[in-house]
Amino acid sequence: MENHLATLFRWLLVPVALAVIAFLIYHLFRWFGWKKKQAMGLALVSPWIVGFLIFTLYPLGDSLYLSFTKSSIFGKTEWVGLDNYIKLFTLDIEFWPSVRITLLYALFSLPIGVIGALLIAMLLNNQIKGIGTFRTIYFLPAVLPEVAVALLWRWMFNSESGILNYILSPFFKLFGMGKPNWFGDPDFILPAFIIMSVWGIFGTNTVVFLAGLQGVPRSLYEAAEIDGASGFRKFLHITVPQISPVILLQIVMGMIGALQIFTIAMFVRPSTAAGKFMNQLVYERGFTQMHMGEASAIAWVLFLIILVLTLLVFRSSPAWVHYESDMKR
Repeated sequence: MENHLATLFRWLLVPVALAVIAFLIYHLFRWFGWKKKQAMGLALVSPWIVGFLIFTLYPLGDSLYLSFTKSSIFGKTEWVGLDNYIKLFTLDIEFWPSVRITLLYALFSLPIGVIGALLIAMLLNNQIKGIGTFRTIYFLPAVLPEVAVALLWRWMFNSESGILNYILSPFFKLFGMGKPNWFGDPDFILPAFIIMSVWGIFGTNTVVFLAGLQGVPRSLYEAAEIDGASGFRKFLHITVPQISPVILLQIVMGMIGALQIFTIAMFVRPSTAAGKFMNQLVYERGFTQMHMGEASAIAWVLFLIILVLTLLVFRSSPAWVHYESDMKR
């Protein structure tokens, strides 16, 4: 009972502390001469600022520090400088296969996810009977637990009793192939994960594209029809430029998500012969082998890979992303 009361007390203390901080910030900046609305606005966003400092910025800085140390969760921390990074790039036999399979997965799954979601959204953008029901069905994958989905895929890809091998068995016999061991054979692990990535077409990605498509003015299509434009030309010269900012968003978010694949890989449990995904390696080094310094170094390498690729995408965006303000000029 005492433990519950202590937990309740701490739970009630948090909003009280945030309210006090907001009150102090408001009066502090009013004392500095800020206008009432400005001070009030800063006071109202102060809980988010506190949460960002405690739960995002501090862990980020701490992980950067840990990447230069030899540390475990329960042991002492020893500064080793760049030793963790040197070990990763020169001695670690798991690191480069991990980078390879992570980048290859992102390379193949990203276009499948973006193009597939766009095509599905274009189908759902038609005004036909029962379209609301279809939109609901296609959004359902967004609310399904990722662990349950992973276990479902694991059963579907089972080499002996999986439904996928059962459906494809005539195709395998036609080419004289046996049933592939999707998660045991290193040659089939990456194709299996690419097939599973098709699941990412549906859900939120489709809804975002659908919202973008519904924002395209109908008058543009009507003008193109008068000029005799085909459906493909309307898609290429009207739809794609109009929703290009949405495509940019989907590419960036899809790339980040693909490079950070973790839950499905952990619960499917494929053979490690083809390499582990980088987030898997971070988890195993930090929480299984208790090498928190190495885990932090891998996490920062992954962060830099994501940062560089994201910057490259944004760097290329002026050539193919068109904003309404630019068109008006």
